[in-house]
Amino acid sequence: MSHIGKQPIALPDGVTVTIAEQAVRVKGPKGELSFMHHPDIAVTTGEGGIVCTIARPGKRAKALWGTTRARLNNMVRGVTEGFTRTLELHGVGYRAAVKGNTLELAVGFSHPVVVTAPAGVTFAVQKEVITISGIDIQAVGQVAATIRAVRPPEPYKGKGIHYQGETVRRKVGKVVGTTA
Repeated sequence: MSHIGKQPIALPDGVTVTIAEQAVRVKGPKGELSFMHHPDIAVTTGEGGIVCTIARPGKRAKALWGTTRARLNNMVRGVTEGFTRTLELHGVGYRAAVKGNTLELAVGFSHPVVVTAPAGVTFAVQKEVITISGIDIQAVGQVAATIRAVRPPEPYKGKGIHYQGETVRRKVGKVVGTTA
């Protein structure tokens, strides 16, 4: 029995859910998201909110039950609150600038790296802090991972692009002049 899957998803004021066969559409004050769930899972709305149950018992249905509920909960949170990921630039001369819906990074290469925001994702830059926000948690996380992959944190000096609050395991460099 899934402890996550059996919990109902409460619907805040201003959020409407439309279910048509396997398509679930969630509409709220910040926008609209849709999701196609697996046929082994049944999604219904009731007094408590959205409820996920197993339609056809099996190993796959057990695995997808909690996942489906979590995806739907993230959709409801996204259209009401939205999601943000924050990245930090560490390094001499590392800069970021927003130009329209693109982010231009100067992170030690001979050329600037340009990252284009997909639909529904926005960038904001303050000094060495990049904030990525949107209503789709998957899109926000993927864009943040793509930006971090441009210059991942380096273990010796700690230079690179970090998630805010991320601890980078530092290595000790070569020790010169010690002979036994």
